[in-house]
Amino acid sequence: MQILITGGAGFIGSHTADALLAAGHRVRVLDNLQQRVHPRGMPDYLDDDIEFIHGDVRDRDALQQALVDIDVVYHFAAYQDYLTDFSTFFQVNSVSTALLYELLVASGLAGRMHKVIVASSQAVMGEGRYRCPDCFNRSHDYLYPAIRRLDQLLAGQWDHCCPDCGLPLVWELSDETVSRPCNPYAMSKFSQEQIAIELGKRHGIPSVAMRYSIVQGPRQSFYNAYSGAMRIFALALHFGRRPVIYEDGCQARDFVHIADVVAANLLVLDDPAANYHVFNVGGGAPWTINDFYDAMQSLTHVHLPARRERSFRFGDTRHIVSDTRRLQKLGWQPRHDVRRAIVDYWQYLKSGAPARDLLDQAEKQMKTTQVVQSAGKA
Repeated sequence: MQILITGGAGFIGSHTADALLAAGHRVRVLDNLQQRVHPRGMPDYLDDDIEFIHGDVRDRDALQQALVDIDVVYHFAAYQDYLTDFSTFFQVNSVSTALLYELLVASGLAGRMHKVIVASSQAVMGEGRYRCPDCFNRSHDYLYPAIRRLDQLLAGQWDHCCPDCGLPLVWELSDETVSRPCNPYAMSKFSQEQIAIELGKRHGIPSVAMRYSIVQGPRQSFYNAYSGAMRIFALALHFGRRPVIYEDGCQARDFVHIADVVAANLLVLDDPAANYHVFNVGGGAPWTINDFYDAMQSLTHVHLPARRERSFRFGDTRHIVSDTRRLQKLGWQPRHDVRRAIVDYWQYLKSGAPARDLLDQAEKQMKTTQVVQSAGKA
């Protein structure tokens, strides 16, 4: 089949392109090589067999050109960060998805499309599902907290607490029914899911949305101001710097290796049981940030005490771990653990590290925009 990957020069897109080529498909990539993610231009890891179109998914003509003779679309182009240019999240993530379906319908391509697969995010679930360790025994009611208030975080109160008894809540696995986006990126991704699934149903375009957890591995950009613990810790250790651990480091997170994400992407391509569904794609095991950093030190053989400054990123969830049983019913399993992702990313970093001042620039940017702030003394 002839397959288009928007954002295909990026982390998830390029790995998926490699796997599709290996499976015998023809691959076209549409990517604007955004300076913030690709400061050196075209990445050298893109396979020569890929047909590349330099363009933006918001550009009607560019997207129309990229769709010619296409059977499948992987819509991975996205805007992700903790920056405060809120409208950009919706322009890139939501509007481009609506434009994709608009063009498929207007051009008559809807009837020939084998599938559209949209990259969503675990962020859609917001703070996720919790229970009170005491009240749940009586009520059996789960709780879905709102984003933590700024005054709560400034006071260093990291945990969600039961509104009735005040005890810290216990996190639970969150499945695809949990949709409570609480920041602009998450809201834009939730709207992407709705656009894809509902317009897909309406116009007979088999569509799938993939809610990726924190994807880790080689080719993950060094340059986003915010792109997860792997990048922050690895760069700090590489440059002999003590990284910051936000809050108390006890946040539970769900990391998934890029190879497992690619396997999920290819699985839903040909399985009709995936059509018109949203799937969590996670690693299957919770990790605290403290444990993750300890593992990084052990595997990289670089040991530096983290900086613990009671700082926080406003908009971060306290805990979030995905329930992947829906995807597992299709035959998928995560087969690579976090340690493998750390080793693979560390080798990638060693092969082409960015400038030393990159971390300083990112920290300064997030403090300037008040994404990073500090709580008072305990």
